[in-house]
Amino acid sequence: MMNAPNFRTLDLNLLRVFDEVMAERNLTRAAHNLAMTQPAVSNALRRLRELLGDELVRRAGFGVQPTPAAEALWPAVREALGLLRGALSPGEFAPASANNTFHLAMADATGAKLVPSLINICEAEAPGVNLRVLPLTTRDPRALLESGTVDVAIGHFPAVIAELGAAQQQDEVPRFAFQRLYDGHYVVVMRRGHPLAGRALTLDEYCAARHLLVSFSGRPFGFVDEALTARSRIRRVVLTVNQFFTAGRVVTTTDLLTVLPRHFLSATGMEDELATTELPLAVPDVHVDSLWHRQRQHDEAHRWLREAIARAARSALGEAAAVGA
Repeated sequence: MMNAPNFRTLDLNLLRVFDEVMAERNLTRAAHNLAMTQPAVSNALRRLRELLGDELVRRAGFGVQPTPAAEALWPAVREALGLLRGALSPGEFAPASANNTFHLAMADATGAKLVPSLINICEAEAPGVNLRVLPLTTRDPRALLESGTVDVAIGHFPAVIAELGAAQQQDEVPRFAFQRLYDGHYVVVMRRGHPLAGRALTLDEYCAARHLLVSFSGRPFGFVDEALTARSRIRRVVLTVNQFFTAGRVVTTTDLLTVLPRHFLSATGMEDELATTELPLAVPDVHVDSLWHRQRQHDEAHRWLREAIARAARSALGEAAAVGA
């Protein structure tokens, strides 16, 4: 258990160093970000270790590995520093003169629809802002947000959203916040000349076919398989890929079936080669949300980004499809 330091004599600069080291997991990079020398960063960590009575980080490979106590302390430190930054400079973000770089994580199907509208908003309101879109490779991007690797993750995060909702019902303040952007309607997709094209599918036909699944993890089990399992049915997934565009390309030249968001098809450039039909079983709505760390909640630049993403969703998908601002 860590010591309880005297808060009145605690040097808050030590917490800034701790936060940067935890984010980078590397003393050299942390020192560069803080405009400090590495010995100065090491000295600050030593002082904080002495105050808290914990090693905090240990050497590991080319970086450092946090102790369990450091992992437990970091979220509170990061949130407190974020709130302090927001309170001290609440109005510093001016879109027209800003030169911020924002990092977003999303799947290619999401990016194909949102990014064109989002970049148009940036060009019109914040021409100096840069966007960096990273591939979304998980249904739980909280580690990316916690580390600061991305500013906002956009996608279908059912387990995360359910957990955040449960925390709110118990009057807890979750470390992450989200905003519903739109609901995605998924359809069965195949090549135009497929023997099953041009008509409704029976459940037996669907289960007997060979399938391609878009899976970030490579696990051959998705929300359609969950719905099939509830009916004591299964399908054979012979191929998984991690991009929706790749899935669309593969089914144009094979007899595999896949399931894609309907709104994505127009962005593939392959609509003329693809046939669609409704799934022969009911599946839950696929909600697409933006997710961010609550410590950024009051950051004016981040607030502008979140609002721009919501406006891009409404613009790209239509007011009826986009859920809200």
